[in-house]
Amino acid sequence: MKADLERISLPLSEPLVGASATIDERRLMLVCLEAEHGLVGWGEAAPLEPFDGVSDEQCLAALELQIVALRAAPAGASGAELLDSARKADPLPQALAAIDTALWDLAGQREGAPLASLLAAEPLARVPVNAVIGADEPESAAAQARAAVGAGFTTIKVKVGGGDGDVERLEAIRVAIGPKVAIRIDANGAWSVAQAVDALAALEPFGIELVEEPVRGLGQIEELRSLVETPISIDETAADDGALASGASALVCLKLARAGGVSGLLAQAALARSSGTEVYLASMLDGPIGIAAALHAAAALRLTIPSGLATLDRFDGLDGGLLAPSDGSITVPLGPGLGVGPAEA
Repeated sequence: MKADLERISLPLSEPLVGASATIDERRLMLVCLEAEHGLVGWGEAAPLEPFDGVSDEQCLAALELQIVALRAAPAGASGAELLDSARKADPLPQALAAIDTALWDLAGQREGAPLASLLAAEPLARVPVNAVIGADEPESAAAQARAAVGAGFTTIKVKVGGGDGDVERLEAIRVAIGPKVAIRIDANGAWSVAQAVDALAALEPFGIELVEEPVRGLGQIEELRSLVETPISIDETAADDGALASGASALVCLKLARAGGVSGLLAQAALARSSGTEVYLASMLDGPIGIAAALHAAAALRLTIPSGLATLDRFDGLDGGLLAPSDGSITVPLGPGLGVGPAEA
């Protein structure tokens, strides 16, 4: 199998400010797999070191080993066999996600069918999504929220935990959007249990749908859950051993890169659901390939909780194209495989 690797960089129109990092540029790695009859499958590696601890250099090294293994695979090897060869070469999930996604893209093209229809008998046609607001000044945050609601979003995710200003930001947003729009908050594990209890007591009056990763680690998540009423979702903690099957949180936010691709994402969702935990997905500022793959997975899982996949418009000069949200959801691409290429968003 022919396999090539390309590195790209996508600048953000405005920096995204979170509790642990400010991001103004997204560096990604694209994998292109060429199979018989000239079919081409695309995958995307999207490590983000401040959030998943994986550096670009570490991911690139893993991808290079995985690609060598694919090139050496015998003719006629199945997609599962190719993925297994890549995993044996290096099991890093963020790199494996690109290989897995490209193989699924090829599978859909061979069948002439959208990926979601290969994954499930009755996938959703449209996936509900939320808007994202960084830890910005209250006036700016309120203006962004107002614009998001005007564009049809019914759920707003707000970054918190970066210091003072959370109460003022949430108050300004709630005043701007009214009482009916859902607000979820994401602290990226910035709080201690005691800090989270105090913060949530101050923020709950603004109507909080859920708090994502308020503290870090299963022990702290379980302790906090016994002390507050706000539903808790794990994100970074979902990568901890035993977290997905623990039932420690009401919800879990899954991510394509951290799961090792579409295959791993579906397996993780099944494991979390087996313990009674609800599932939704989110982007780590993925590019068009990553967003398309996550949309197909979300459609196959029939997710009704809005997922954080409406992020492509944060990139300078990239409006989302086929993957742009409308009325609070994104239409799953109908073309074969992923239905998009790296330049089609």
